[in-house]
Amino acid sequence: VQLQASGGGLVQAGGSLRLSCAGSGRTFSSDAMGWFRQAPGKEREFVAGINWSGVSTYYENSVKGRFTISRDNAKNTVYLQMNSLKPEDTAVYYCAAGMLLTGQTKTYSYWGQGTQVTVSS
Repeated sequence: VQLQASGGGLVQAGGSLRLSCAGSGRTFSSDAMGWFRQAPGKEREFVAGINWSGVSTYYENSVKGRFTISRDNAKNTVYLQMNSLKPEDTAVYYCAAGMLLTGQTKTYSYWGQGTQVTVSS
């Protein structure tokens, strides 16, 4: 059972990236899914989350209006569309799956390996 995050890269400030997180080994269609990020020397922080059906979403304040989380349960995949990127968005981005839609890392049971996002000024 694993989550595979992809889509990271180097982008200039103001640019866009789309992260994907594909699940394998089990279906995640009943799980809440979340994206977290961790910058060097900082703790892992919540970015965005989505409930099992996709009806409810939840964003950290600094990304509201710029990032959009979505999911395709038929593909067992969750996405994070990131627009108007800023240098402070630079971090390793992780996807996670859990029973509840929260912003707390401890409520997520499965984690992807992370994908690096670097935003240059």
